[in-house]
Amino acid sequence: MPSRNNETATELRCSLTGRPLTPEEAYWAPPLITARDLITTFFKTLFTNPAALGAIFLSELPDVPYAPEARPLLARRRSQEQAKLLALLLVIAIVVVGLIFWLVQ
Repeated sequence: MPSRNNETATELRCSLTGRPLTPEEAYWAPPLITARDLITTFFKTLFTNPAALGAIFLSELPDVPYAPEARPLLARRRSQEQAKLLALLLVIAIVVVGLIFWLVQ
């Protein structure tokens, strides 16, 4: 019986699909961070503890397990989140440049 409790305590699940995994089949990679999570964390930390921004955004994240069949889905989701963040940064840059041109004229 102790081995059964030990198995449930160390059970791995895919971070994307939730499927149970064995340690041999698990694909270990950094966790998926959405653009919303990134922006929310940035602003919460900026207003509560600005000194911690560097530690939060520059620290290495621990790897989490993924199912091998989830790799294409993970890659697609990472690309989507990167595109969202890039689009947001481009919109911010356009607004800033537009304001500068408006103020100069």
